[in-house]
Amino acid sequence: MQKVLAQAGVASRRQVERLIAEGRVTVNGEKVSVMGTKVSSGDAICVDGALIERSDKLYYYLLNKPVGVVTTARDPQGRSTVVEIMQGVPARVYPVGRLDFDTAGLLVMTNDGELAHRLMHPSYGVEKTYRVWVHGPVGINALEQLRQGVNLSDGKTAPAKVVRRSGLQQRRTVAVDQKSDSFEVLEVTIHEGKNRQVRRMLGAVGYPVVKLERIAFGPLNQERQLLPGNYRSLTKEEVQKLRALVGLT
Repeated sequence: MQKVLAQAGVASRRQVERLIAEGRVTVNGEKVSVMGTKVSSGDAICVDGALIERSDKLYYYLLNKPVGVVTTARDPQGRSTVVEIMQGVPARVYPVGRLDFDTAGLLVMTNDGELAHRLMHPSYGVEKTYRVWVHGPVGINALEQLRQGVNLSDGKTAPAKVVRRSGLQQRRTVAVDQKSDSFEVLEVTIHEGKNRQVRRMLGAVGYPVVKLERIAFGPLNQERQLLPGNYRSLTKEEVQKLRALVGLT
């Protein structure tokens, strides 16, 4: 059952085991408490009373998440979610990781729970690249701190890759304080998943983020331009690259 629920995108296998232990999973109306319970295609599996949609086919999409959309299946505050954007696809797909409400950019959506779990697990070190707008210029010392790791409240970050990009010609794309003379654009690559990590790293070295977007996730990038709110299917080659990246054949 853990495999079925993970493949349906409910959670990772480890998280599914926690759901079972907490008595939140039922099969055909009966609460399940035994790990490794076998299920068939005709069984009705529910988590917290909600019927799980099962699909024998795996789907993979790349979404350009807009600002103002939350990376969850449901939002108590009634805000738009990435799952709602994907309502037109053949199966219910879930986000791989998270992007903040006020962060835009590339997000993988899939019902392949095993792949999603590995892509999110820090041990596989999947790199994510962000384009960051800050009031500049950014000092050399700040760049070196980012490249060596920054002390945050939940521990020191791993070293980040940081590249300067000229931001002056992109000024019209960013809502900035008009009193500021200029801002600078950096590209920051990390492989961890601490909460709001890039924003906290830049804030810790004295450069609060003005605008943030993810421009690459592992081998996936914006080479094939996606407008905010749009999505596309991953190619067979792209799926193979993602699976190879985390040791899946």
